[in-house]
Amino acid sequence: MEQTPRYLEPGWFTHHVFNRAVRTLTGAGLSLAGSRVLRVRGRKSGEWRETAVNLLTLDGERYLISPRGTTQWVRNLRVAGDGELRVGRRVEAFAATELPDEVKLPVLREYLRKWGWEVGQFFEGITKDSTDAELDAIAPGFPVFRLS
Repeated sequence: MEQTPRYLEPGWFTHHVFNRAVRTLTGAGLSLAGSRVLRVRGRKSGEWRETAVNLLTLDGERYLISPRGTTQWVRNLRVAGDGELRVGRRVEAFAATELPDEVKLPVLREYLRKWGWEVGQFFEGITKDSTDAELDAIAPGFPVFRLS
């Protein structure tokens, strides 16, 4: 029996105020703690969809992590396989490869180290100091993409 993918829907304030503010500021060229505007083609409409994300760099590789689980941008990126990252007028095209669960541990730990203050609530008690076993246990609920 297949499990339902993990997804935490944003509340009204997050969706209508916080995310829009970050997207607007990042779109204007002001990256907040590494924020980017992610643009991915919709899997059904083919139209560009935008959302604010945190771009993580670890050991020379770049990653997108979805702290809310299988969001719309995750579903779209899985189908499209590529997209764009924007800060102001700077646009960077990328291809994405989703990581298997067994290699996510160092990426999730670094993501929590860097942005735990912002996204920690979505990790339900897991922190940068959690054990490897605890991080491995939650890995299936947190999609991670390596960008190239």
